[in-house]
Amino acid sequence: MAYKQEHPWLETSVYGGSRPETLPEPPPDWLAEAERRVREWPGTIHQEFPLAGRMVGREPVRPEADPQGLVHGTVDDRARERLLTALADSLPGAVLAAEVEKLYRHGDDAERRGVLRALPVLPDSARRLGLKLVADGLRTNDPRLVAAAMGPFAARHLGQHQWRHGVLKCLFTGVTLGAVADLVARTDSELLRMAHDLAAERRAADREIGPDLRALLGMTVLLSLVPPLPDDHAPQDCAAEHSRPTDCHTEDCRTEDCRS
Repeated sequence: MAYKQEHPWLETSVYGGSRPETLPEPPPDWLAEAERRVREWPGTIHQEFPLAGRMVGREPVRPEADPQGLVHGTVDDRARERLLTALADSLPGAVLAAEVEKLYRHGDDAERRGVLRALPVLPDSARRLGLKLVADGLRTNDPRLVAAAMGPFAARHLGQHQWRHGVLKCLFTGVTLGAVADLVARTDSELLRMAHDLAAERRAADREIGPDLRALLGMTVLLSLVPPLPDDHAPQDCAAEHSRPTDCHTEDCRTEDCRS
């Protein structure tokens, strides 16, 4: 029991699904008006988006369980998600992608984090941009950006090779694996091999093996019979290629839509 309490992500369904969350909403006054302005005049997003932290606060959504906001994000993350939802309602796909990229490229770390956390609310036409921004976030050494990059968008769309390295980046930067959406669903034997190599390197260097790495190593027995997924596999591939669950004949598919 204590082991599960220390590593709650181990209780995630092996078939995936987002972590159930009930997130508090930011104060409605400024945010509701900002959403209205963005819907009516989309260009105002470049004024409203940077203001979010000052207007609604920067506190973690669940300060006791997640004091750094790595798993559940921060109040301003939630506000920026709502602003991008309003923007997505107002602009066609190509224009939307261009504006979102500007927000990310010209923003500070908090604004970039807000974009990464909001990727799941953007339409499918923004997927290519989302993958590019996730890759950029994973190149940084900022734990909050790395954590935001490994959220639900990455769980659904990132290829298996990149996703595995994203998990290792979390271990290197001290990001709890609780921030990795659908960790159990996407873990395969190749990731566990990489985790064993990392643990061996740390033992050889007389360095500590953290609790998340130990927990990941503990999954070896459970997944010893699961073959590694192809490097380009991403869960949305099966859902996109098959019109209904019973159409899927991909042996390595373990997504919710294709498991029957």
